[in-house]
Amino acid sequence: MNLDFSDEQIMLRDQLRRFLKERCPISAVRSVLEGNSSFDRVLYKELAGLGVLGAAIPEEFGGVGLGYLELCVLAEELGRSLAPVPVSSSIYLAAQFLMLAGSDEQKSRWLPGIASADIVGTFAMTENPGHAGSAAMRTIAERGTISGVKVPVPDGDIADVAVVAAREHGRGASDEISLFLVDLNGPCVRREVVENIDPTRSQARLVFDGAAAEPLGNAGEGRAIIERVLDQAAVLIAFEQVGGADRSIELARDYALDRMAFGRQIGSFQAIKHMLADMYVSATLARSNAYYGAWALSANASELPVAAANARVSATQAFQHCAKNSIQVHGGAGFTWEFDCHLYYRRSNALGLAVGSLWTWEDRLIERMVSRERDLAPN
Repeated sequence: MNLDFSDEQIMLRDQLRRFLKERCPISAVRSVLEGNSSFDRVLYKELAGLGVLGAAIPEEFGGVGLGYLELCVLAEELGRSLAPVPVSSSIYLAAQFLMLAGSDEQKSRWLPGIASADIVGTFAMTENPGHAGSAAMRTIAERGTISGVKVPVPDGDIADVAVVAAREHGRGASDEISLFLVDLNGPCVRREVVENIDPTRSQARLVFDGAAAEPLGNAGEGRAIIERVLDQAAVLIAFEQVGGADRSIELARDYALDRMAFGRQIGSFQAIKHMLADMYVSATLARSNAYYGAWALSANASELPVAAANARVSATQAFQHCAKNSIQVHGGAGFTWEFDCHLYYRRSNALGLAVGSLWTWEDRLIERMVSRERDLAPN
């Protein structure tokens, strides 16, 4: 049984890797980190031209119509290069919400622009630290408008449209959540950039003060839609994390072979060997779980909830482990601004919170595994 990607998908990966090596060297990431721009607009437009943004969007809505497996392959390369572009918020989240819950009119209005990079989308859910449950949600939708505060919102400072989770005024059940589309360039919307550990993936505070809001999907069904989209995004982000983990290992390995101490390569020392071996094991385990998630996502399998949580947990742990240990292998130099280790460490922590914290996904994994075993148990 072949559990790898197809030859065509591997070719697609190699083509994007060559493109990003030329167009997105680490100096391009640093220019966003140290500059005033929130992302690389030119690179983002070029990725759209290559079909990356529209890989999983149907052709009838301006996409390429390849599929989720291809998008997973592309996501790994974006993570490997630390591409400073809003793919996760616009493609993994906003576009998926539209494809899952949007009407044909909403899809026709927004998806072609998202696929062409003319429109950046995002998802606004959280309002306070901790679990983003409906009981604590204060954003209210009423009579075609929405009011409340969302923070942090990924790429909220540059996004054109947001899928916003809110409670509807007057509905009986307090735990019901509905989804709404809000044009962030319209009136009654204020934005404020929020400082975070990785400025190449910006975060913002959005304030809605009676902003026009259009329902997305059926009223009160937001929770189920959110769970589905977050599972999909978890798999895609896991591939970004796997790509980042692999590159962190390569940086550590290359330095260990180049750096000399006491007349020997430091890579010949047992402590460094063990550290690199541990990094490799964690990244390989994460890749295996990410592949399982990719299959479940592409096949629309019933195993997706468990597979997505498993991929999310292992990939988060692997990227953070590899990025941190890469700094250790580099020694004192690894803590300096001039070396690239901190860029991967920043991204590992930013992605670790992108669609919920590690402990949130660990809880989901346990709950879903228990639920699955209960369903499979004989009566």
